[in-house]
Amino acid sequence: MKNHGDYLQAILDHPSALQEHIEERLAPGIVNDPSPEEFRQQLGISSSVLLLLGCGFQEDGCAQEPCLILNRRSRRVRQSGDLCCPGGTVETRLDPILAKALSLPRLPLARWPYWSELRRKYPHAARLLALHLATGLRESWEEMRLNPLFFRFLGPLPSERLRLFVRVIHPLVGWLSRPQRFVPNWEVERIVAIPLRRLLDPGHYYRYRLYVAPDAQGAVEPPTQDFPCFLHQDGVHVEILWGATFRIVTLFLAKVFDFSPPDVSHRPIVPGLLDAAYLNGTRV
Repeated sequence: MKNHGDYLQAILDHPSALQEHIEERLAPGIVNDPSPEEFRQQLGISSSVLLLLGCGFQEDGCAQEPCLILNRRSRRVRQSGDLCCPGGTVETRLDPILAKALSLPRLPLARWPYWSELRRKYPHAARLLALHLATGLRESWEEMRLNPLFFRFLGPLPSERLRLFVRVIHPLVGWLSRPQRFVPNWEVERIVAIPLRRLLDPGHYYRYRLYVAPDAQGAVEPPTQDFPCFLHQDGVHVEILWGATFRIVTLFLAKVFDFSPPDVSHRPIVPGLLDAAYLNGTRV
């Protein structure tokens, strides 16, 4: 019998098997069905993001490889320069309407094998999942013109609470069934695709030393902090994956591939600067 590493390499070479593997690993277990009051409270601080995967993109290394697709935030938004999953805040008027449509034939929730059972046993949790998926797809259309007709929903990840901002993020994993021509809007500087094989290589993980500029001290403490990060070189671009998106991605890698990043306390340091413009999105 092949060992775990050989199995992972094999499924990375077969996208259909990889999708089935991810779907099985992310299958909902015991679900906490929120009360109507809890449902309303969650909407007040909720955002959702799509952890997008796919093959056949033109970025270096991703022509055939399964890749993670991220956005690099533009200078016109908060946390500029960071890599992030597409997504945003729930729109309470529009997204509930879109959420109902996702259960129609051939749309993402109708094709997800666990949807009918989840909706029958945990109706409030199912409603919340549909709402978050609607938000993620709407925001992804706005940010990068992602076509929802070629999106396969593979399952949810546990929520992630931001540390610098009051927000709870609900990550949802999906596969793009065909290459798409993304068109970034003003919030997105560029699209970044990272091969999954690189994310599963411990040699690409480093220690991110973040220096807080004087104009941001007081809002962020202490003035120097270390974080684990993933370093990705994409042609002439060097990208740093850290923070909430790093935690979401590494949680996905742990649940799907049983992979944990190495201890970076003795890894080389990558320096970074956090200033008031990063917090406020004032750079132009």
